[in-house]
Amino acid sequence: MVALMFIAGLVFMIAGAESLVRGASRLAGAVGVSPLVIGLTVVAFGTSAPELAVSVKSALADQASIAVGNVVGSNIFNVLFILGISALIVPLVVSEQLIRLDVPLMIGLSVLVFILSLDGVFTRVEGVLMLSSLTAYLSFLIYYTRHKNNSVDTEPTDSVPAPHWAKSVILVLVGLVLLVAGARWFVDSAVVFAHILGVSEMVIGLTIVAAGTSMPEVVTSVVAALKGERDIAVGNVIGSNIFNLMGVLGVASVLTPGGIEISSSIITFDIPVMVAVAFACLPIFFSRGGISRKEGALLLGYYVAYTLYLVMVATQHDALTEFSAVMLYFALPLTAITLVGIGVRELRR
Repeated sequence: MVALMFIAGLVFMIAGAESLVRGASRLAGAVGVSPLVIGLTVVAFGTSAPELAVSVKSALADQASIAVGNVVGSNIFNVLFILGISALIVPLVVSEQLIRLDVPLMIGLSVLVFILSLDGVFTRVEGVLMLSSLTAYLSFLIYYTRHKNNSVDTEPTDSVPAPHWAKSVILVLVGLVLLVAGARWFVDSAVVFAHILGVSEMVIGLTIVAAGTSMPEVVTSVVAALKGERDIAVGNVIGSNIFNLMGVLGVASVLTPGGIEISSSIITFDIPVMVAVAFACLPIFFSRGGISRKEGALLLGYYVAYTLYLVMVATQHDALTEFSAVMLYFALPLTAITLVGIGVRELRR
């Protein structure tokens, strides 16, 4: 029954997110905005709705490790896995707006979350700060879209049909209902699995729950890449990460009495990994204004390594010391040097 509840919760969340995105996209299509803006806002926020539902549900149920681990793990998963696998399918072209505005914003927010986490809790005041930042970002994006004479942002997309208002509203409402129900089943079954397998809730939140709630982003970005809608594929990931940091953590912090407590292991390891992954985007995106298949393979490889490390830590595997040494003293420094080299070369060019 627990396994069935887990699967049903995941299916409901994916179906709910698809319904929500489809309805919201049709409503947004009437405005005539670009695929990039739709990817950064409607699609990104819609596909991040499972993260919002799961984190709020977990925080209110006093399962803070899942609430925070879900956001941090989802952001790591979005960049390393989704961008990696999308670039392996079709090399991605990155918009200049992403390089100049949205990716630096994602990096800044990641650093801000790390700073706010150092005291071991996300307070309600900090949650209000995050939500206020999200409102400011959306306001600026609307201003930028309407008032800047940029072909990326001003040309309407042909992929969004004219909306049928009643049907679109129904799709949005159905999507929200499915997301709430699916999140409840998904989180409850994940906690049971954690107890049965002897794995901590933090690891479950960083891996299974994070990957599960990011499935809408996976499907959306892969399908968008296959259809040639590369702005939506990349914008979906970056927009989802921005929404996770400001919207999901913000709402969960505001709704939780006393704020969300953060475990020391997330502060000392997982959040710094999230920050490093965010920084890694900029030099990769600089490279010829896109993500090549080789860079996609690099991102995907690091997600596999990150997941293996979490599993080894949870099971206290005998090879953990050797694996950690290889990653710490060889793989990570080599990658850092490569990324710095790419960034310097592209800035000079």
